[in-house]
Amino acid sequence: MAVASPARTVALRLLSRQRRRGARARDLLRGAHEMSSLGSKGRALATRLVLGANVAAGELDHRIDAHVMHAGKLEPLVRDAFRLAAFEVLYLDTPTQVSVSQGVELVRSVQPRAARMANAVLRRIGEGRAQVDDAREVVAAVAAGAKREPSEEELYLASGYPSWIVRRLVGTLGPRAAASVCAGALEPAPVYVSVPPFGGEEVVARMEAEGLEPVEAGLPRAWRIGQAGALGSSGLVRACAVVTADLAAQAVCRMASVASGRLLEVGQGRGTKSLLLVGDAAELSGKSGTLEVHGCDSIASKVRVSRERMRVAGLPTTVSCTEFDATKLGNDEEIPAELSGSFDAVLVDAPCSGSGTMRRHPEIPWSLDEAALDVANEGSLPCLQLSLLEAAAGRVAPGGSLVYATCSLFDEENVGVVDAFLASDAGRGFRRENVLEAPGVASLDDRARLVVSSWVSERGDFQSVPIEGSFDGHYCCRLVRRV
Repeated sequence: MAVASPARTVALRLLSRQRRRGARARDLLRGAHEMSSLGSKGRALATRLVLGANVAAGELDHRIDAHVMHAGKLEPLVRDAFRLAAFEVLYLDTPTQVSVSQGVELVRSVQPRAARMANAVLRRIGEGRAQVDDAREVVAAVAAGAKREPSEEELYLASGYPSWIVRRLVGTLGPRAAASVCAGALEPAPVYVSVPPFGGEEVVARMEAEGLEPVEAGLPRAWRIGQAGALGSSGLVRACAVVTADLAAQAVCRMASVASGRLLEVGQGRGTKSLLLVGDAAELSGKSGTLEVHGCDSIASKVRVSRERMRVAGLPTTVSCTEFDATKLGNDEEIPAELSGSFDAVLVDAPCSGSGTMRRHPEIPWSLDEAALDVANEGSLPCLQLSLLEAAAGRVAPGGSLVYATCSLFDEENVGVVDAFLASDAGRGFRRENVLEAPGVASLDDRARLVVSSWVSERGDFQSVPIEGSFDGHYCCRLVRRV
């Protein structure tokens, strides 16, 4: 009797665990002990299944529900199995007979009496494979330069994204760039790391010895990891010997970095950009310890993680990590001492939709609410982003820089927020500066500047797009306070 393969069984355990915990798929995959029991091919399949079942969750549910009688009564674990099987049937290169058979066994493993139904349902779902293949072929061709515009339905089928996200991508980026995003939606995002500015040769040698297959990525100290699965077990990340950060995020830090003085980081999170900023400052100044980074975040668990990372990295006196609501930065009575006074540079790494990182965080597309982008809604992301930018602006010293960054692709969160800020009372003392003039970018050689400049708009803002095989979508605008 056939049984579901170990990789598919592990994928089901992880998808179920993710649902129960409300966890992020990437975090679970990175820390799952079950993955170590699989070979490289098995790990790759399990990863593709878990990520894909998240990215295309709504489309998969739509097709499952169309063929399952009383679909609303499916037990959650059974639906998990159906999602994984349906994703493989529709989107992976597995022969249909094999993907259906394995899907049936996956369902059988959690509910034996449902196996016969699963066989019928997955075969019906498989009948839609040709439509998906055609859409993916068209979208890939457009992304490669074909002179035609894909329909929204083709973009939707190729990516698995909700239709409203597809419409916004087309409206913001145009159909060709939207096709590039959708063509790579189901492919794994590349993994990049940054190494310290001093003694980096030893770290690179260790990466090579650990089989990570590092390749220089175009920016100083940036490396693309060929074997990302070996990164966690290498111990390099835990020891803060390398910092895992997308190449676009590393570029954004260069737009915010200064060689010395005080820098305020709003939205510090787990401290990734703090580590990058300190490294950039050391590189710019030629020595370490010339920059103070004072970060704040409203989520206590992230602050705890950030403090521990700074301790491990040996930076507890260089970087401070404070739990604080940054919308209150303008209130001198409430602000902690480390966040008070003026700063030479302020980075607002704003909470956002994360639409530029949907490959890396595949639960985003179907958990994101379109109303969160409505600028008329007082509780929307753009309203929060504007309030953070206005509050942080008061902490910028005359002549200092104010950098606003998101990992969003949508204008409402990017140029829309900056334009609204510049039109406000808080923003009238600032002018826009081309990000290429930032010290951390101006100091780059021609090759590295090209990595950044290819994504700089006529306004002088940075906006990268997550095309297949390349880095994530990030936005950055650099503002300078008039003296």
